[in-house]
Amino acid sequence: MHPVATVALPSYITPEALSAFIVSAMREDIGAGDVTSMATIPETEKAAVKLLVKDSGLIAGVDLARRIYEQVDSAVRLTVRCPDGNRVAPGDIVFQAEGSARTLLATERLVLNCMQRMSGIATYTHRLTQLLSGTRARLLDTRKTTPNFRLAEKWAVHIGGGLNHRFGLFDRIMIKDNHADIAGGVSVALDRAKEYVKKTGASLKIEVEARSLEEVRQIIKTGGADIILLDNMNTETLRKAVDLIGGACATEASGGITEENLRDVALTGVDFISMGALTHSVKSLDLSLKVMGQ
Repeated sequence: MHPVATVALPSYITPEALSAFIVSAMREDIGAGDVTSMATIPETEKAAVKLLVKDSGLIAGVDLARRIYEQVDSAVRLTVRCPDGNRVAPGDIVFQAEGSARTLLATERLVLNCMQRMSGIATYTHRLTQLLSGTRARLLDTRKTTPNFRLAEKWAVHIGGGLNHRFGLFDRIMIKDNHADIAGGVSVALDRAKEYVKKTGASLKIEVEARSLEEVRQIIKTGGADIILLDNMNTETLRKAVDLIGGACATEASGGITEENLRDVALTGVDFISMGALTHSVKSLDLSLKVMGQ
């Protein structure tokens, strides 16, 4: 195992949010009860399990696993060998958990589902952030997440070294193509957004999507945008857009960005690059929970 820097918790990881997620996930899996364990394992039986790594990558979800055990059965004792953000290899043991055998069996799938997916996302995010080395660009996630699992997926991006974009529709004004088309153009939509912020006193950044250099010009002329999202532009057009904006606001490239062209996009001078693939197209890391001694 190769330790990396300790990863601080993002602001959206609150006790209330975690508790609601765990309650919902356990209700989905257990329903009226884990009938197999109730049928085969005495209620007083104790056990110890280990989380075994079968892939190479970045581990993520250890803190979430700890909170799952604490909420379901506070008597479970967890010994962590490899915290979130550490590099792992096949054969590594991330943690050991000891306590009620029924609890360890009832929580097994939730712990594994969370950690396998989170570790896959963190691993991929970390790999892509290395491609941005030496550029000003920072990697962003998107709202292309699994319903009811956004908290864990964005947390995994954070652990992997990426930045979280807005968490939901409520924490940033983001004028996309459909908003502009319905409103009657990017300038109209932007003016309305500025008026909304002024009228409500809301502390919200305004981001506007531009599909062409002409829309970039309209946004600059209208003024008031904090970020211009440059959508589905090739590298030549991105460079021209960055030059046009000239530091008047932050820039974000999005759309059609892959691992293969990521660095080329970063070299255009954009501030941020957002990729939905961070959360919607990753391979989970292979992990397993095994009884100690097996």
